[in-house]
Formats: sequence, C-alpha cells, structure tokens
Amino acid sequence: MTLTRRFFCLGSLAALAGCGFAPVYGPGGGGGALQNAVLADAPDTRDGFLLVREIEDRLGRANPANYGLSYAIDVRQEAIAIDRSDVTQRYNILGEVTYALRDLASGAVVASGRVRNFTGYSASGSTVATQAAERDARARLMKILAGQMITRLVVAAPTPSQ
Repeated sequence: MTLTRRFFCLGSLAALAGCGFAPVYGPGGGGGALQNAVLADAPDTRDGFLLVREIEDRLGRANPANYGLSYAIDVRQEAIAIDRSDVTQRYNILGEVTYALRDLASGAVVASGRVRNFTGYSASGSTVATQAAERDARARLMKILAGQMITRLVVAAPTPSQ
C-alpha cells in the first residue's frame, strides 16, 4: 500500500469518527438491542411467511420479546415485455411493506416506515417454469424488502443509553 493510500484510509477513518459514526453492531450500538428481541406478527400469506422467515434469520427469534413488529405487505404484478403476438414475456413484481416496531412494555412506536422494491421474471417458458419463476421472484422480493426494513430498524433502534 502506498503512503498516499495509507494517509487516505487513516483520514477517512478519522473523518468518520469525528462525525459521530458508530457501528450499529458495535459496543453501545443500537443493533444489539434488536437481536433476539423482535416478535413479528404471525404471517397469513406465503409472502408474509417469507418476510417473517427472513426477519427471524437476520434478527433471531424473540425469547422473550421486547419489541413487536407489525407489517402490511402489498404486492402487485405488471407486464413489461409484450411480443408482437400480444403475449407477455416478462413481468415485474412490485412490493411494498409498511411496518411499525413498538416497545411491548410501553406500547410506544419505536420506528415505522415503508420500503419498496421490485423483482422480475420471465414468462417465456412452459406454464410450470413460469409459475416457478414467479414463486422465486416473490421470494427474492420478500428477502430484499426484509433486508431494507431491517436496515432501517437497526439504525432507528434505541441504543442501550436511551
């Protein structure tokens, strides 16, 4: 590593430390407050199951739960590639999750918000292949939305000093 790069790296770290940057999973960070402490509402759809599974994979299962997570999933599909014979060849699946994290002891909402994203799949194969591609796209979408939601929750999580 050249001397210039070393100074740049050290300068970058000093700038981050000076602006109040603190890792959320580090000592005193808010990320640890949510580990094994969030109980998501029971899913009632396959999309909900996939979302809750990803949340539990990333945050762990709550035992006992300090926080409750409510969510509402909205998924729609739109045709984006139609061939000359008016047959749809590709679809986008657009998803949105509205969520609220609440402290179970006080009932106060700690964090809330909305995340949106999309995935796509090809419908040019057989019926079975198209259905499998759609299921896979929906699973990817739930994973993406859960990741966005967890990132926002971890940043907004109360630190141990709060």
